[in-house]
Amino acid sequence: MRQASRRGSGARCISKRSGQSSVTSWRGRAFTAKLNWPALSSSKQQTRRSWFRRNGWPAPTREDFLSWREVLMAEIENGAFGDNDPATFEVVKNSLYSMAAEMRVVLSKTAYSPILKSAGDFSCGIFDVRGDMVAQGPDLPMHLGSMPLAVKAVIKAWEDIEPGDVFIHNDPYFGGSHLPDVNVVTPAFADDQSLLGFACLRAHWPDVGGGTPGSYGTETEIFGEGLRLPPVRLYRRGEPIREVEDIIFANIRTPEEGRGNLRAQVAANHRAVTRLEALARSYGTDRLMRIMQGIMDYSESMMRRALSALPDGEGSFEDFCDGDGIFEPGETEDAPFTIKLHVKKEGDRLAVDFAGTDPVVRGPMNSPLAVTASGVFTAVKTVADSDALIPPNSGCWRPISVVAEPGTVVNATLPAPVVYANHEITHRVCDMVYMAMSGFAPDNVMACSQGTSAILTMGGVDRRNGNRYVNYEVVKGGFGARPNKDGINAIAASVANTANTPVEVVEMGFPLRVERYELIPDSGGAGEYRGGLAARRVWKILDHTAQATVCCERSKSPPFGLFEGQAGAPAKIYVIEADGTRRDLNSKEHFLAAEGSEIWYEVPGSGGFGPPARRDPDKVKADVRDGYVSIEAAKRDYGLDL
Repeated sequence: MRQASRRGSGARCISKRSGQSSVTSWRGRAFTAKLNWPALSSSKQQTRRSWFRRNGWPAPTREDFLSWREVLMAEIENGAFGDNDPATFEVVKNSLYSMAAEMRVVLSKTAYSPILKSAGDFSCGIFDVRGDMVAQGPDLPMHLGSMPLAVKAVIKAWEDIEPGDVFIHNDPYFGGSHLPDVNVVTPAFADDQSLLGFACLRAHWPDVGGGTPGSYGTETEIFGEGLRLPPVRLYRRGEPIREVEDIIFANIRTPEEGRGNLRAQVAANHRAVTRLEALARSYGTDRLMRIMQGIMDYSESMMRRALSALPDGEGSFEDFCDGDGIFEPGETEDAPFTIKLHVKKEGDRLAVDFAGTDPVVRGPMNSPLAVTASGVFTAVKTVADSDALIPPNSGCWRPISVVAEPGTVVNATLPAPVVYANHEITHRVCDMVYMAMSGFAPDNVMACSQGTSAILTMGGVDRRNGNRYVNYEVVKGGFGARPNKDGINAIAASVANTANTPVEVVEMGFPLRVERYELIPDSGGAGEYRGGLAARRVWKILDHTAQATVCCERSKSPPFGLFEGQAGAPAKIYVIEADGTRRDLNSKEHFLAAEGSEIWYEVPGSGGFGPPARRDPDKVKADVRDGYVSIEAAKRDYGLDL
């Protein structure tokens, strides 16, 4: 029997598992639930074999790990390909996913901004004629739910789509995520001029206008957040429409950088469209279209099998966010707000309901429903498909329903501002789904990760060349501990999949110097399996005064642990002035950083899994040697006197 725990916040959780139920709550330090805890397999072979058995397929008996050939043979025996020839189906499926991956390579090699070419804050996909995603690149899960809506918005807005056309938009209320995420959509056509589908690339631009560099201000309406583009034609029959580009780049602080990023997106889409059109010539348009639909049906079938293998049950979870960045008259601190969700898994379906969640807030922590759904989809796929055998596409999400009242922070309506919510709410929702499912699927969930993208934007004039600059960075925290593994240090967790911007790139491109970039000892929650450590990053402002904005979460509610695992360290953000004075910042704040000052960013850690007393003492000693755990924490949390 194991226990679930969380430290540092008050909330309420109700969990119910078929054949057993418990109502559990916590106030303050501890949360406890009675759970049946099945033994976990430590070998990859056994994990894959159990996946076969759970799905009703005969498990191979060979002792070596299961190959994709064995998976394929089981799929053939169970009719997973419908009327399609299995060999051709696999070739076409992998070709489509390779197209999306190739888009990523093209953008990485041609984009101008470090956030794209180094950190990889973008997503690529191949879509059918209805705008459903057929193949997603190895990109950001937080874009899963809304990218199909972005393509559907183009289809709805334009009836006269022709070869060579390119469309652009970034409106969160037309299938976007937030204004800095710019969608470029390009149609593909067969030789007979019939529409085959679309390539879509969503890329985060460092600036799209608005009141602050980086377009990350604490605005109270979306109209103040930057340039808002509905679906607009950018190219007509292969030629750019100059007046559209002129309007776009007149509204951003770094227009040449923006032009380079846009050209890179167009080029990446062109590569995918060329590949898709060649595929149609090889296999025929009708056959290709059938296989594209079959791929989504195949993913749906596999997801239903995976969900069926999980125990039926339901669970609720309630959590609060730090605030929205807006101080109302009389407030001395940012007021928190609450998100509630209820998960019900029954048979081959899973439903998430956000009933009871707070109404929209004034600041930009409001999430469109499709963005919220991305957090749900990410959590459910990792729980149900831990071996990543199910191809991610629109078919995956058919068995999953997400319900939220319009006008709440998880189903925002115009004109609510949204820029922070794209990542902060999806992080939060993903971790909340894990917690809600821990009562009936305890061996498939993980402790809370960093729970934030930990954004810092900086802008001003670079005196070295007289040009405006905008630097957008994402700082990494801890990845939550798993049922049989420690968490991972300083990595993009759950819904994110970005890298850090290398120190050399920052210092070469901007009037900044990175003074420190290091792991924070004791930031991972103690447990039988320790939470991943957070990173600390420090920037010094050189030769100018910078306008800066921070956007972070988990400064008030630290990342929770599971089953008596302890919480990870909360976020801390502050400025050390040139004279040594320290100025603490809120988790969401726009401020000026003077020449010679330093911005210190300590990202949240992550929760531990299982009681610390059960951790192998040799692992604790190794953590102390590596600097992950201090001698004091080893004694306090693990009872080990070193």
